[in-house]
Amino acid sequence: MSLLRRIEKAKQQVGRTGEGGPDRRVSVAGAPPSVTRDTFKDLKTRIQNKLIAELDPTLDVSREEEVRRTIREMYEALLAEERIVLSRAERERLFEQIVAEILGLGPLEPLLRDPTITEIMVNGPKNIYVERNGKIERVRATFESDEHLMRIIERIVAPLGRRIDESVPYQDARLPDGSRVNAIIPPLSLIGPVLTIRKFFKIPLTAERLIELGSITPEAVEFLKACVQAKLNIVVSGGTGTGKTTLLNVLSAFIPNDERIITIENAAELQLQQEHVVPLESRPPNIEGRGEVTIRDLVINSLRMRPDRIIVGECRGPEAFDMLQAMNTGHEGSMTTIHANTPRDALARLENMILMAGMDLPHRAIREQIASALDLIVQLERMRDGSRKVVNISEIEGMEGDVIVMSDIFKFELAGYEKGRVIGSLRPTGIRPKFMDRIEAAGIHLPPTIFGVGGRFRL
Repeated sequence: MSLLRRIEKAKQQVGRTGEGGPDRRVSVAGAPPSVTRDTFKDLKTRIQNKLIAELDPTLDVSREEEVRRTIREMYEALLAEERIVLSRAERERLFEQIVAEILGLGPLEPLLRDPTITEIMVNGPKNIYVERNGKIERVRATFESDEHLMRIIERIVAPLGRRIDESVPYQDARLPDGSRVNAIIPPLSLIGPVLTIRKFFKIPLTAERLIELGSITPEAVEFLKACVQAKLNIVVSGGTGTGKTTLLNVLSAFIPNDERIITIENAAELQLQQEHVVPLESRPPNIEGRGEVTIRDLVINSLRMRPDRIIVGECRGPEAFDMLQAMNTGHEGSMTTIHANTPRDALARLENMILMAGMDLPHRAIREQIASALDLIVQLERMRDGSRKVVNISEIEGMEGDVIVMSDIFKFELAGYEKGRVIGSLRPTGIRPKFMDRIEAAGIHLPPTIFGVGGRFRL
């Protein structure tokens, strides 16, 4: 029977009583809270299962408005058929929850629509936490069971050609809107399926907005803009959730529009606005364990694509060696992010990642590679009050003996705390970077005040 005929049949039964059986009237509005909750849950499950059974499997779910109309007609017909009395608010709430289960991500849909939430953390079916304004809080939403949560996880990964089961118990993915997803399931997780979603904002944060939020100062933005336009190689460093990708997006916006940019990521998050952008995304192995394409593979391939700039979303393995090689062989102005707590830690991590590439090089040779490839490290930190701030902008000066020499151009000065909020500012140290001649050669002239009035200028 076609979908339309099923709907018509359901409509024809409107008004009939349940002959040969008890009246199945369910009144939710006005019932005691416990009764309301149990009845509502049972009602939702029953109607949802009926709708799924009745829906035409050939229906194109990508045409969301058409599918919503179809579900609405079937939903109203089923309520009338079962003589279920609901208030208008409850009727709409039930409909939206059912649509979220059929077309979306169930209990997560309201959280994904909430613009104040930046991260969603599902620790098993009954414990869902979110991050708002840098603070983690628990929400009332829950899944019905492990199986319910697994259905949602499979709905996320399946369209990307990926699977998650006991043989592949963890997976990275992304939602259609670009939000980054990580899922890990038993036997690795001992509390049931765990899902983490880093939300992707359709309107990317701008440098002006970061200044408003107190994450960076106008002087530091002007300096970083000059560094990007003069094609300096930049690493954005920070811990988890400090805003590295956000800052990389902001810096990428300063790249001139006439350059060819190759972006390389595990899960596409960068939102470059330039015309000539080629986004590449890595691929995990298939069911047979073949077909994997790593970040390193893509970095090597990008060198054959005539890039003006290469932007790697995150360096966390042997691709760091190829990235540095690219920076050292004419692909200036490249950028990446790295997990590290200080600029010095970032250099140590890069060194370890190059060793992971299997390069049998002396430590001094590796450090010389790093020192000659990188110009600047921008360090981010999440403060005690949940705010994210740039705390260091450090120049890589070169080598002295076996040590890479660095100097802070800007450094965050903590003044204290007021009503739980961090008070402080990113201030210039008074040092003029050695690469200023490259900035001036690009036709960019920064006022000395950016580096601090009366600061010591190094020649």
